[in-house]
Amino acid sequence: MNNTKFIEWVLKIAVAGEFMGHGVFALQGKAQWISWIGKMIGTAPETAAQILFVVGLMDLAVALIVLVKPIRIILLWATLWGFWTALVRPLVGEPIWDFVERWVNWGAPLALLLLQGWPQSAKEWFKAR
Repeated sequence: MNNTKFIEWVLKIAVAGEFMGHGVFALQGKAQWISWIGKMIGTAPETAAQILFVVGLMDLAVALIVLVKPIRIILLWATLWGFWTALVRPLVGEPIWDFVERWVNWGAPLALLLLQGWPQSAKEWFKAR
């Protein structure tokens, strides 16, 4: 296996692990995250829990897609979602360092996307390398 393929597999496993872990926490209804959703959008805990459940399903889907066939648009989503979920921490009152320590949450999917090559057309966003 050449170096690039090895690096690609390392990143695929890392991104899939991140999204799988977050997805399971979301499906379990992590209380802290329910509270954050309530703070961010001003909703009741029951509604926040339902939103979190859907997010958990989406995270698991991202994990599976990235591991099996990392489509560029999914990697872009993973990058943006990873950045947002890291940024939420200081927005809800956690220390800025909780954001900084999670830079890998958006850095790893971005690295995998760049390794695949930035799309040159809209059609290429929906393809894997």
